[in-house]
Amino acid sequence: MPSIDAARRRVRLSDAHLSVLGLLVDEGRLPDELTGAREELRTAGILDADDRISPDLYPLVATLMEPRVIVRAEISGPQGTTRSGAVIGDDFLFTHENWPGDAESEYVPAEPETLVWALARMVDLHRDFTGEADSAEVIDSTLGTFDDVVARMEAGGHEEPQAVAEAVGAPVRLAEVLAELNCMWRMTAVWQAPGGKPDDPERAVRSLAVWDCGVEGYWLRERPAEPVLDGQVDASSELRVRRTTAKELWQLITNLLPDGTELASPSTADTAS
Repeated sequence: MPSIDAARRRVRLSDAHLSVLGLLVDEGRLPDELTGAREELRTAGILDADDRISPDLYPLVATLMEPRVIVRAEISGPQGTTRSGAVIGDDFLFTHENWPGDAESEYVPAEPETLVWALARMVDLHRDFTGEADSAEVIDSTLGTFDDVVARMEAGGHEEPQAVAEAVGAPVRLAEVLAELNCMWRMTAVWQAPGGKPDDPERAVRSLAVWDCGVEGYWLRERPAEPVLDGQVDASSELRVRRTTAKELWQLITNLLPDGTELASPSTADTAS
């Protein structure tokens, strides 16, 4: 169910609720499958009986309708995949976080100075407790071999990493690292670059993919390089991961975000979603 906390300017909404709000702003016709979501918004006090949106939501709705930058953080772990991120407009900035199994995400206003911190927190970026390890170590394999190692481990045989590696023909080091896997996460920033037209915008994208492997530390996936499009890779595609540090990842998250010279002007910017 959606909910709103006016005192702290935060709101919980699902994708269906956002679709309803977007259609109401555009004065579009609401399809039958969204009538339930509209009723939930009314019950929560976010819509009145005439489908007018609560004034408390104006900053969020305005930002979602015309974002300048969208950041998505996709985290895959034992409880499934969660999707969080941030949406940045001309006047407002909101972060949103999703919990495993929940349809709704919590949208909260933020200040630009806190954005990198908020994004780092979404993926649980934390201090390295394995500083003595080789931070430049590289593992090379293929995506097919990676899938075989994960499938073997998920089968529940409780094999040692070396046995898993021998069974599927994988590097032993790959199996050792994946045996400690907490989660994998991918962070992507999307925005409209200068030079595009309102009816033909030029999108810019930067992305990174990381393995959080507990006592084995952080690993940055360098190949296949992000962003990876559907159909762009297969089982034979090269896999390369490099040991990294929380400090480097903080800088890489910072570098995902565009500076002012990389953004289209507000007069020509179109929705980057």
